[in-house]
Amino acid sequence: MNDIGLANDIGRAEPAPDGGDAVPAAAGDALSLRRVSKSFGAVRAVADLSLTVPRGQTVALLGPNGAGKSTTIGMLLGLLPPDTGQVEVFGGPPERAVRRGLVGAMPQEGGLVSRVTVRELVRFIARTHARAGVHAPPLPVDEVLATARLTDVADRRVDRLSGGQAQRVRFAAALAGNPALLVLDEPTAALDVESRREFWESMRRYAARGTTILFSTHYLEEADEYADRVVVIDRGRVVADGTSREIKRAVALTTVRVTIDPDGGDTSWLARLPGVTAVEIRGNRARLRSSDSDATVLALARAGAVRDLEVAPAALEDAFLALTAKEA
Repeated sequence: MNDIGLANDIGRAEPAPDGGDAVPAAAGDALSLRRVSKSFGAVRAVADLSLTVPRGQTVALLGPNGAGKSTTIGMLLGLLPPDTGQVEVFGGPPERAVRRGLVGAMPQEGGLVSRVTVRELVRFIARTHARAGVHAPPLPVDEVLATARLTDVADRRVDRLSGGQAQRVRFAAALAGNPALLVLDEPTAALDVESRREFWESMRRYAARGTTILFSTHYLEEADEYADRVVVIDRGRVVADGTSREIKRAVALTTVRVTIDPDGGDTSWLARLPGVTAVEIRGNRARLRSSDSDATVLALARAGAVRDLEVAPAALEDAFLALTAKEA
């Protein structure tokens, strides 16, 4: 099914299989959390969190351990009820969206049925969705296998796969029902570099269909490369929300390096340059941390001090550490 057909099918106001309300028109958001809180005893995992994701967006959910990422995902999937606030997926309760097959999920951990082949498992899941009469026909099995890069091992037993291959099978299981929203909780945890690369190549294929994707990860380079939008949460609250570039610009500092007079001399003027927040001198190299690298470089140029100039933009990791350090 092409992207237009998928969008039309989602937006069609047809009765739900369980007799519930119709799925709302396609103009709405994929998911919405409004002032949601969740506690476990004395521990407040999510605190007054609000987040809205429009359809078709790929969003990375970042945060340190214990920040509330998995709890937030659990509420979005209808696995955990919020203590306060409202959670909606495609305009209604998460449970209804899940029953209708609108949501595919890939949990951080989970076993796979053994003694069946990859193809048999994917076919079984697809047929289960078809019998349930969910929002759209399941994807063809061969298409699922190709998207998840499993064609070469389609006839191999699931319990004889490598760790990376098994993770791609979990991905295939999540997308077999042709969901409109795909939720991935730490999808590349414990995978080696090559397996992670192969997984994200598969993910990129599926994202190109226009599906809404929400994923959590501890690998910040994954968020930097694959997400349209990055949401950072800490202590159950959203502390940053924007594109990776916006977050890096707003929070982190660019590094500017120049060669200075090898004979020494006064370097205190470097600290007074616009945007500079810290100066470090190593031999004849000055390392400046700047919140406005353009202004810093222009000032260096006016001073005739741009010898061997290097400008290194801030990494998302720098911004992440700055944000979570502030909150701590």
